[in-house]
Amino acid sequence: MIDSDGTQLGIKPISEALAIARQRGFDLIEIAPLANPPVCKILDYSKYKYEQDKKVRESRRKQKAGLLKEVRFKPHIGMHDLEVKIKHISEFLAAHDKVRITVVFKGREMQHKDIGMKLLDTIKERLVALAAVEQEPIPDRNRLVMTLIPKH
Repeated sequence: MIDSDGTQLGIKPISEALAIARQRGFDLIEIAPLANPPVCKILDYSKYKYEQDKKVRESRRKQKAGLLKEVRFKPHIGMHDLEVKIKHISEFLAAHDKVRITVVFKGREMQHKDIGMKLLDTIKERLVALAAVEQEPIPDRNRLVMTLIPKH
């Protein structure tokens, strides 16, 4: 049993612990039920719940959902444009975001999906140190889609 100021009161029977808590005007809260013997603390329950909720809110605020960023390419992209887009992808991966790479085909380009596959392979090779492939390139109507996740 632990007092409201943090001092340990020792091992006490439940009835005695409840009596001490009521005498001081607080509640008896079971902190660690799996410990042997279970650990209880004398606290105001509403204040305890508020502190727990505050911790949960704080942890949610610090979390960042793994966002999914998308970068689109055309099959005939210039080298400098490719460099710029790869730089953007590496920035997204450094920020721990997933990246969906899409190669979009128009008109007669649809007959040359092998060019798009070569482009995706080039991107994969350039980012091998930063990223792992979550989803291999798959065709979807007029596009090829591949998803990368950051390596930890």
